[in-house]
Formats: sequence, C-alpha cells, structure tokens
Amino acid sequence: MNRFELSVIIPVYNEEKRVSKTLEGVFKYLKAKRMTAEILVVDDGSRDKTLQVVGKFKRQSTSRRMLKILKHSVNKGKGAAVRTGALAANGKVLIYMDADNATALSEFEKFKPIVKRGVDVVVGSRAIDRKQVKVHQPLYREVIGRVGNIIIQALVVPGISDTQCGFKAFSQKAAKSIFPLQRIDGFGFDVELLFISKKHGFSILETSVEWKDDPNTRVNALRDSIRTFTDLFIIRWNDLKGLYQPRKSHPLVH
Repeated sequence: MNRFELSVIIPVYNEEKRVSKTLEGVFKYLKAKRMTAEILVVDDGSRDKTLQVVGKFKRQSTSRRMLKILKHSVNKGKGAAVRTGALAANGKVLIYMDADNATALSEFEKFKPIVKRGVDVVVGSRAIDRKQVKVHQPLYREVIGRVGNIIIQALVVPGISDTQCGFKAFSQKAAKSIFPLQRIDGFGFDVELLFISKKHGFSILETSVEWKDDPNTRVNALRDSIRTFTDLFIIRWNDLKGLYQPRKSHPLVH
C-alpha cells in the first residue's frame, strides 16, 4: 500500500527569495485538505541559500506531510530535477510544480475528479481558458509561446494546447513507466514526457489552471524556445533509436 496520497515535486535552482511563499502555500493546502503527502524539493545545484531556506520547512514535516530534500551536486536542468524527484516519489499520484508558485498547489482541486476517473496524465493549461491567466507575460513571450506550441503539436504531441505549463500530474503507474525513459534535462522535458505518455498509450487530459507570470523569471523566451525546439528533433531521434520502448526493470535513483 502506498504511504502517501500525493507526491509534490518542486525543482529549485537559486530560489532563496521565492521558495518560502511556495512552500507555505503547499503546506497550507495539504493541511486544509488533510492529505497524506510527501513534498520532494529537488535542489539543482543552487549556489545561494535555497537549501537553508528549505531546511527551515523540514521542521514542519509530520508523518502525514513530509518534506524531503534531494540534491544535485551541479546544475543539470529542470528536467533532470523533476526526474530525480519522480523516481524517488512514493505517492499514488505525482505532481510537479514550479518554485515560483505560478500555479499554486490548490489548483490540484481541479485535477482530483479527473484523477478519480482514472486518467493517467493530467496537464495544467493556460491556453484552454485565458481568463485563468491572472498575470500575463509580455506580449512577445506570449506570441513566441503560441507559435512554439503550433510547432510542438505539428512535430511531436498533437492535441495538447499548452505543453509547457509547469503543473502536471501522473498516476503512479504512468510515472513508473514514463520517467525512467526521460532523457532530456532542459525545458524540452515536458514535451518528451507527453510524447512518451502517448507512445505508451496512457490517457492524457488537459485542463485549465490559474497561472500568474513572475516578472522576475529567469526564463529567456527566445533562447529557451530555441533549445526546446532543438529538443523536439532529439525526441524524434531518440524514438527512432528505440530509446522510448518499455523497460523490463526500472533503474534506482542515483
């Protein structure tokens, strides 16, 4: 029997100024809903005081809501951090969210009925209902994002209007099959996870979530879009090489 109802994965990199608010919201939501959950904060080689800040929240851990800290000795990328958390998770459902709290964990309430219906992968979306975007990105970033999604749908994962929102949930069964096959460490990892999900026949449903842009984001729209588009061809190449075929056994976290 699984110990936790939910595993919350939060990748962090130099987030000493933003992670406290996010963790406060996570603990508040889980306590209010009386959920048994583990919070896996994965530090991706931070050079600031992120670990010290997160360490203070460990004292709030209980048998029902436990915070675990996983560490990368060097910066590997958001995709690598999410994978590390997912491979270490023990919840019936795994969800990953951004450290800037762009989408709060309370939005998981919208996922619950979908999860109960047996959907394997639930994708938070900013595109389905634009009214849910409470703080918009600059216009140029929105344009780049929309054009990028058209390309992503054409080349890799048709039918998903927002692949890049950092709020996605996986059943434990799906996670055990998908994450061991993930190979991309950068921003293209979201697309790769969805590609693998489709390839393995897991059910996917996209649903609207509330989202707020953080003007202090470190995401560079042009640079990171180019990297993501490069990853699309890597995904296709990996598939041709048979790297996304099911494995007989899953590797341990390392």
